[in-house]
Amino acid sequence: MTPSPTPHFELGIASFGDFTPDPATGAQVSPQQRMKDLLEEIELADQVGLDVFALGEHHRPDYLISSPATVLAAAATLTKNVRLSSAVTVLSTDDPVRVFQQFATLDLISGGRAEIMAGRGSFSESFPLFMGDAPIDYDGLFRERLDLLLTLREHTHVTWTGQTRPSLHGEGVYPRPLQDPLPVWLAIGGTPNSARRAGTLGLPLALAIIGGLPEQFRGLIDLYRASGQAAGFGPDRLKVSINSHGLIADDSRVAADTMFPVHKAVFEKLGQERGWRNAVTREAFERDRSLRGAYFTGDPQEVADKILYQHEVFGHDRFTLQNGGGTLPHAVVMRSIELLGTQVAPVVRAEIARRTGAAG
Repeated sequence: MTPSPTPHFELGIASFGDFTPDPATGAQVSPQQRMKDLLEEIELADQVGLDVFALGEHHRPDYLISSPATVLAAAATLTKNVRLSSAVTVLSTDDPVRVFQQFATLDLISGGRAEIMAGRGSFSESFPLFMGDAPIDYDGLFRERLDLLLTLREHTHVTWTGQTRPSLHGEGVYPRPLQDPLPVWLAIGGTPNSARRAGTLGLPLALAIIGGLPEQFRGLIDLYRASGQAAGFGPDRLKVSINSHGLIADDSRVAADTMFPVHKAVFEKLGQERGWRNAVTREAFERDRSLRGAYFTGDPQEVADKILYQHEVFGHDRFTLQNGGGTLPHAVVMRSIELLGTQVAPVVRAEIARRTGAAG
């Protein structure tokens, strides 16, 4: 019997299109320049052989991207191989028909490289914009819209009835994507019900880890896989992606010194908004960038070691790095992307291929 090929471990970049001022000088590039920089970052990720570039949807002044599909469509014309994903599409406040149409269109433009990462989002600004101020069953809303999105990718003509949008009575939804089915990942922030839902539906799982120890999240992934296996899905369907903040530089101390002020400014601002009391300290940051911490900040060997350490914990299939957690100089981000593709990725892929080959 011919042995199965060793799975390819995927590495990539996630970005919210951060649009925050320099914490030291207050300087900020124009929105046009920031978008130009972002497209150059996606193009570089493709050139250095990374597997995916994912863009998050937000509706607030410190993030530039409210329409990931639009930016990804522009990036599709500049790239050849990198997969283009949202991170996330806030499905609760968008219409699944329009989401499907937009990403089907992106799939055609990109030659079959589009992905949807569906989630509830970590901010609430989209709700008053699109849903008004009526009371909302947040879980029921998301569950229903995810059901419609998955139905749309299976059928061109859809008959569907729900509570959160008008019913469909066999209307056709066009265009159809090149990929069949169009990939849909379920993004979660750490709730067991969400992990169970992804497994039961046989959807690949994207987990953001921005704090704590990786072992604390192992139970979620075990629950996801157990739920998927109980629903009859095999390993080919039960994929896991880990997304974390970090920064790669040629020198570890330079990486930390560059990221920390931006990280501190962003998270203390969010803390004020959300009622967190604790200041972000350098001591805590250094702890979080250690081998068992949440941040992938350091030189290429440190970051490779950390990805491989987490692979021992999770056995995951994809890792995406979110540079800085705030707006860093474009040149710094470009170097981080280059190092991820040219120095980190070969080490990680070779070692994981060795491990999985030996296990097989």
